[in-house]
Amino acid sequence: MTAETTAPADEAALAAAIGAAYAAGTPLAVWGNGTKAAFGRPVQAAGALSARRLTGITLYSPAELVIAARAGTPLAEIAAALAAKGQHLIAEPPDLSALMGPGEGPPTLGGAVACNLSGPRRIALGAMRDHVLGVRAVNGTGEVITSGGRVLKNVTGLDLAKLLTGARGTLAVLTEVTLKVLPAPERTATVMLRGLDPARAVAALSAGLGSPYGVTGAAHLPAAAAARVGLPGPATLLRIEEFADFIPYRTGRLAETLAAYGALEVLDHEASLALWRAVRDAVPLGAAPEEAVWRVSVRPSAGAEVAAALTRAFDAKLFLDWGGGLIWAAGPATEAAHQAVAEAARTTGGTFWLMRADAGFRAAVVHLPDEPPPLAALTRRVKAAFDPRGILNPGRLFAGI
Repeated sequence: MTAETTAPADEAALAAAIGAAYAAGTPLAVWGNGTKAAFGRPVQAAGALSARRLTGITLYSPAELVIAARAGTPLAEIAAALAAKGQHLIAEPPDLSALMGPGEGPPTLGGAVACNLSGPRRIALGAMRDHVLGVRAVNGTGEVITSGGRVLKNVTGLDLAKLLTGARGTLAVLTEVTLKVLPAPERTATVMLRGLDPARAVAALSAGLGSPYGVTGAAHLPAAAAARVGLPGPATLLRIEEFADFIPYRTGRLAETLAAYGALEVLDHEASLALWRAVRDAVPLGAAPEEAVWRVSVRPSAGAEVAAALTRAFDAKLFLDWGGGLIWAAGPATEAAHQAVAEAARTTGGTFWLMRADAGFRAAVVHLPDEPPPLAALTRRVKAAFDPRGILNPGRLFAGI
């Protein structure tokens, strides 16, 4: 991040700052608290703009299952407000501060939405993008735009909220986000299978996710990853979140369904909460500071194939989430390792993100697959419509835009 960071106190001041940069043609690096600064290509910009002072919950209607907050609001503050009313964020956004390096403050709502970050619950209840009801943002000309609304049944206008979710600040700077929320479960339990290899583990996870018992988390930790969270040997994990009275029945029936896969045990509420928080935040990965970190997203049935390919190619640290559909991997920040990740994703019909590496390495390689020419042309047209002079996070997603 550049030292010359402007942190406007409100949306009007932020719009004015972007308007001035647009008039001058000055590129801006856009951040919240900078906890995801290493996520994406390095941004070459003369100045930086932070939304960290745009804080506070602006609307919370527990009965309507809706919350709205300014983009710089810490996720922890939102989670605490929801917990006080027995509710939670559906997408379970991770706190990657330990993995990505400390920023200038805690992870924010705007950062989670701008990067479309979701945790283990994504396999059952959808991604962050699926729960965004509306946004306020400032585009690359300094114009305030709104999309969506503050009710669950909203059909007005173009759904720009979905477009801006995951755009990583390259189209507009989020200033406020409205989210759908849900009641938090009374209890959580985990059915854990031990000793499975990745292929057998993915089969077990698939069986659990295909059962009628409401699995909301499905991960496999190889031996080294399991040891980092205090579990012996390879551990295959399936989470159930429910009313307390329903937990014994659901875990019991799920255990019966999975009995053919080997020895298992059921972890209680407190152990489950700590374990899935660690999985959410990629703690089992154990990436060393000098290592690169990738996320590979494929169809779940290909997860074991990708894990095997990466293990053959380099000394990969890894674990599987989303039923095998998400592979977290860490290894040497080399061209050979990066190409192995890219090839494993390509041959299985998936995609990858380079989540973390030093700036020089991130500038030298593609951090996500190149788009097909027709889609790349559309991407450029969308970028030009929102940010005509290309001043917002230039080059963060793709070189040249």
